Amino acid sequence: MVIAALADRRAALVRDDEARGAKDRARQLRDHVRAYVLPRVQALESPLLVVLLGPTGAGKSTLMNTLARATVSRTGVLRPTTREAVLLATDADAATLRKGALAGIGPGQIQRAPATTASAGLAIVDAPDLDSVEHANRVIADALVEAADLGIFVTSATRYADKVPFDVVQRIAARGLPLLIVVNRMPPDESEQRVVLEDLRRVLKDTALRGIDDARVQMVGVAEGKLDPSGERLDLEAAAPVLQRVDELARDRERRLALARRALEGAVAGLGPLLASVAEDVERAAAEGEALRAITAKSYDAELAALLEELRGGTFLRAEVLRHWESYVKADQITRFFSRGLGRIRGTIVAVFRGMPEAPVGVVEKEVTSDVIAVAISRATEAGRRVASEWASREGPAAQLARDPSLWSASPDLAARVQPRLREWVASIATDVQARGAGKRDLAFGVSLGVNALTVAAMVGVFAHTAGVTGTELGIVAATGFLNQKLMQAIFGEAAMREMIANARERLEALLRDEFSKERARYDRLTADPIELRTLAEELRAAMGPLPA
Repeated sequence: MVIAALADRRAALVRDDEARGAKDRARQLRDHVRAYVLPRVQALESPLLVVLLGPTGAGKSTLMNTLARATVSRTGVLRPTTREAVLLATDADAATLRKGALAGIGPGQIQRAPATTASAGLAIVDAPDLDSVEHANRVIADALVEAADLGIFVTSATRYADKVPFDVVQRIAARGLPLLIVVNRMPPDESEQRVVLEDLRRVLKDTALRGIDDARVQMVGVAEGKLDPSGERLDLEAAAPVLQRVDELARDRERRLALARRALEGAVAGLGPLLASVAEDVERAAAEGEALRAITAKSYDAELAALLEELRGGTFLRAEVLRHWESYVKADQITRFFSRGLGRIRGTIVAVFRGMPEAPVGVVEKEVTSDVIAVAISRATEAGRRVASEWASREGPAAQLARDPSLWSASPDLAARVQPRLREWVASIATDVQARGAGKRDLAFGVSLGVNALTVAAMVGVFAHTAGVTGTELGIVAATGFLNQKLMQAIFGEAAMREMIANARERLEALLRDEFSKERARYDRLTADPIELRTLAEELRAAMGPLPA
């Protein structure tokens, strides 16, 4: 069934920071389709499931014992502390329900009552209290609402308008579940009883509840103190209307089938509004995900752009690092080389080799890459701080930030991730240097400088060389960039030099974009995928057309 698959997808996409109502509706849709609609469509004659529902202290367990003609469910103030529902069914019916309507409820959450008084074809469950202080109890009760064929709502003369049970009654109405209402602890005076029942009808008049046989919901009042001598069950006369309805279902297969058809019809009809509500929840989640991801994208894009601007301008490089390299490229033999050119010194190249200074390769490479890491961490930390500051004003994201304080800065492992990738980047420049020099006689002098030195020259060129650098510009970066440019140009030629530096810069920027994408993904993973959710919302709405009963 398409709706079952959609319900499963929605349930899988529910996030911890979503509103409780949205979570409940997602679970209701999944439970309703999986626990009730599909099993009942596939087997209309499977056991009829009657569920007793109500608030704490309303007398559900007392009514359960009355219907069972035996004490099968604990009564009294201790009952709300138990997490189990109580199931009265034959062994065969219990096994069938375990594979169908009750499949989604854990084995430890349902306690089997002795089957000696159970009727074949009819199972009764005493659900945990709807307003229990134990959240797990409420979850089981809600799941049983979705799995039932008939609900018996048990309340009292003083509690019928309580909010939590009333909210469940509204869900019962929306689900199309046939319902019988039992009002316990009624006043002894019949006129006062009528007042209570009339007021209850007033409270429920807009809920579109369905009765067992028709649209009018049957209400049964039980006066205060109408118990049998055991104190665990209602007086048979007082409970006669309820016993009669349940006994008729137990005896009559056709009545059970008729009720199952009515319940299925109501369940299918109730899918449309629930699908619409879930689709709206999904749309809201998509919009929230888009808003959160937009915050993240804006912050990280801005900091990445600032980082790349710093790298292109070379302004982040420490002057002492560039002075090492400037001293090298200004050395006498080097300046003679790039001022006179290869052709004029080719005949005396051996002599040139002997006077060549040693390039500070290790120092410059280490310091330049460490500077890149430091600036990247600084910018990533600022991006994280900006994202966290804006997220902190939203309830759900604020809770996530509280659980993971590292979201206020760059990832703790960012430096460890970037460092080996920068080494690979430097190695890629060395490979480019070697490839461009292969087979060229004029590169003999350049090779004598060492591949590593030329690699560092190209690497410095990425940061200190721009198209507009001239020898008249002031500053250590401009001066070093100019000298470095002349050295690279003399060895490789201007076009090859520019291409080599541009390629190295592109690879570095791609590396940093990738790392910033990973940083940003830390936040995106905490949000819903808007595209996936909007697709799901469209499919949920498309499934709201006419549904077969």
